[in-house]
Amino acid sequence: MINHLRGRLTEKNPAYLIIECAGVGYFVNISLHTYSSIPDKEDCMVFTHLQINEDAHTLFGFAEEEERKLFRNLISVSGVGASTARMILSSMNPAEIFACIVNGDVVRLKTVKGIGEKTAQRMILELKDKLKKDGPVKSVISHLKIKDEAMSALLTLGFNRSAVDKTVDSLLRDQPAMTVEDLIRKALKTM
Repeated sequence: MINHLRGRLTEKNPAYLIIECAGVGYFVNISLHTYSSIPDKEDCMVFTHLQINEDAHTLFGFAEEEERKLFRNLISVSGVGASTARMILSSMNPAEIFACIVNGDVVRLKTVKGIGEKTAQRMILELKDKLKKDGPVKSVISHLKIKDEAMSALLTLGFNRSAVDKTVDSLLRDQPAMTVEDLIRKALKTM
């Protein structure tokens, strides 16, 4: 099994990367989350998952170990293949997917192309306890910490809790990599 690739990034596309390692160019399928996380510099490293079928060997790449772990959990669910798991990771960041599954948010999972109500319920049923047991991924912890700090500051300023919650969630959904300061500034402009 190929654990990771480190080499020269020769092509970067929202759907794939081509990484040259020791003269061999590897075609690596990626999610939009990985695409936005991989810097546009020549030296590159991605964690990989190799899927072997009768007619193809397909390599999937991930910017972070936690995204690969979530991908492997998703494909362990009956009815969720590698393409569907990649679509889920392209639609939401790992922190949002983790939160949707742990909180049983069927409606949000159904917004992903290719996920119907039964598949969303099956994902929640099969992964909820497993993800809780493994604990939240690092990005979920930092995501929740940023949200809590921003909400605390905005509530101290006298804003309504439900309005603050909706605004902060909306801003984090659009730009998950925001700092606390940026989140507070944008929330103040929005509210």
